[in-house]
Amino acid sequence: MTSDEPSEVTPIFDRPLEERIRAYKRLPEHPSLPRTAEQLVRDEIMLDGNARLNLATFVGTWMEPEARALYSDAFDKNIVDKDEYPQTAAIEETCWRILADLWNAPDAAAAIGTSTIGSSEACMLGGLALKRRWQHARTAAGLDTERPNLVMSSAVQVCWEKFCNYFDVEPRFVPISEEHPTLDGHDLASHIDERTIGVVAIMGVTYTGMYEPVAAISAALDDIHQKTGLDVPIHVDGASGAMVAPFLQPDLAWDFRLPRVHSINTSGHKYGLVYPGLGWVVWRNASLLPDDLIFTVSYLGGEMPTFALNFSRPGAQVLLQYYQFLRLGHAGYTAVQRESQRVALHLAHGIDAMDAFDLWNDGSDIPVFAWRLKAGHTKNWTLYDLQDRLRMHGWLVPAYAMPDDLADVTVQRIVVRIGLSIDLAEKLLAEIRTQVRYLDRLDSPLPDDANRSGFHH
Repeated sequence: MTSDEPSEVTPIFDRPLEERIRAYKRLPEHPSLPRTAEQLVRDEIMLDGNARLNLATFVGTWMEPEARALYSDAFDKNIVDKDEYPQTAAIEETCWRILADLWNAPDAAAAIGTSTIGSSEACMLGGLALKRRWQHARTAAGLDTERPNLVMSSAVQVCWEKFCNYFDVEPRFVPISEEHPTLDGHDLASHIDERTIGVVAIMGVTYTGMYEPVAAISAALDDIHQKTGLDVPIHVDGASGAMVAPFLQPDLAWDFRLPRVHSINTSGHKYGLVYPGLGWVVWRNASLLPDDLIFTVSYLGGEMPTFALNFSRPGAQVLLQYYQFLRLGHAGYTAVQRESQRVALHLAHGIDAMDAFDLWNDGSDIPVFAWRLKAGHTKNWTLYDLQDRLRMHGWLVPAYAMPDDLADVTVQRIVVRIGLSIDLAEKLLAEIRTQVRYLDRLDSPLPDDANRSGFHH
């Protein structure tokens, strides 16, 4: 090595890659020392926000040291390789059978499910099963299979819009309103016809955290069935609530206790308390997942069934889910979710006590709540301005417009996850009060930023 080549003793910020990396956006011509590359990446991500103060995301940002150690020991496992990692595959099945039991499947042994990269993939698999079963029924009856539609709330998560776009299904949105802030069965009949493959019910609306009353939706569909003969199933998008309701609202009928519920998905990486990205989807029984959606493939010396949009994917998150199931059990999950809800209620009541705001909901469903600026409070600032002021102090608390018929309503939302303590919540409330006092002292409106980026759910 010549004297001008870097070595471990060369000061890290005096190494050539530090000087060259910004000159172009292409693969560097020469390798660098590991520590140099590591430092460059660390310098980049240092500009990210603090995950613990990110109250916009539902995704988990904290796990115990033992889980982190397990993660580092398992991140090289490819869960699709069931021949090489048969025990990881067995643990995956154990996890979704635990969920089938948790969600009151009539016979957990007869249920079927799978892990996914996240709940978006899980939703698409649930939607595909609905579409394919509808197609089979139409074909058996000698009818065409054109123009299927799926009915859902206008406050649905964007993954359902993607599903409809990618898989040629017409989305039919039931608008939410002040009177009907969730899909609750109202006006459902006007959206359903013989081409409806199913209805999506959300356990924890992304905009506000509110549960959609699945039992009321099911009752409305029962009435439609009785009057028209149309027998429409439900898929429950329980991305968040499916890992909250069994512990905080165990008597609430939203799951497989309702015969019309065919399938349920959840995010292991949300209130399943696992790092991203992990989702789950479970069907009431195997007959509801059409066989022609399941592929049997030869891979690395073995034959295996697979039903997924992705192929190779990490197995470590599945092991983390199993760790959490073993670590917490029913009582532990109840304690964790109850504490998150306690913090959410504390924050909601603190914000409700401020003259500037009206609560939209208070976190009594999942530990998520939203509020809006009180009518007539001010013309000089908006919730977007409060969002910006809080971001300056490290807190990410998003503001955004509600959908469709409520598009003129702007709300701000907090997601409480494990790791947000009462102490941190008090600090956040103090910061909100401080920034509201600052904004209330304005004697004219703040400039409107036309390029302001909206919050993306």
